[in-house]
Amino acid sequence: GPFPSSKGNKYILVAVDYLSKWVEAKALPTNDARVVVKFLKSLFSRFGTPKAIISDRGTHFCNDQVSRVMAKYRFTHRLSTEYHPQTSGQVEKTNRGLKRILERTVGENRASWSDKLEDALWAFRTAFKTSVGCTPYRLVYGKACHLPLELEHEAYWAPKHANFDLKTAGDHQKLQLNELNELRDQA
Repeated sequence: GPFPSSKGNKYILVAVDYLSKWVEAKALPTNDARVVVKFLKSLFSRFGTPKAIISDRGTHFCNDQVSRVMAKYRFTHRLSTEYHPQTSGQVEKTNRGLKRILERTVGENRASWSDKLEDALWAFRTAFKTSVGCTPYRLVYGKACHLPLELEHEAYWAPKHANFDLKTAGDHQKLQLNELNELRDQA
């Protein structure tokens, strides 16, 4: 349902990758077919087209516009069972978690939730998930996410360690790419 208005936004559209547990979410003023199609196309351009999506039976998902996108991009659209939100359990679990994080971070200023959405997503993406044995960030990018304090420390030391040769750097890059491929194969 709608949230309190925040910079004109009342809804959050959420997508979760079932393998990596990566979460995408967008604050929106409406929850109609047009915004769903735009959101899906944005995801497809960044991550590729999925084999299937699972959604509830809301009119913003069940309509001609989404059907046309489904036909164009050739993915299956599965619908959760009516009155049984557990069918789309991953999204329901994520929705509860996002809501909990937003409630804690906005405090009394409930109208600021849209400003805190990116922070909530970062928390989700960098939190260890027992089901996959690492963070979604690591599965998607193949490396740990460096948090601001770590980045500041690294930025201080980087110039001091800059005296390396290009061959060593290239070998290190190849090693990281191989590790990324191994992580993806394991997932």
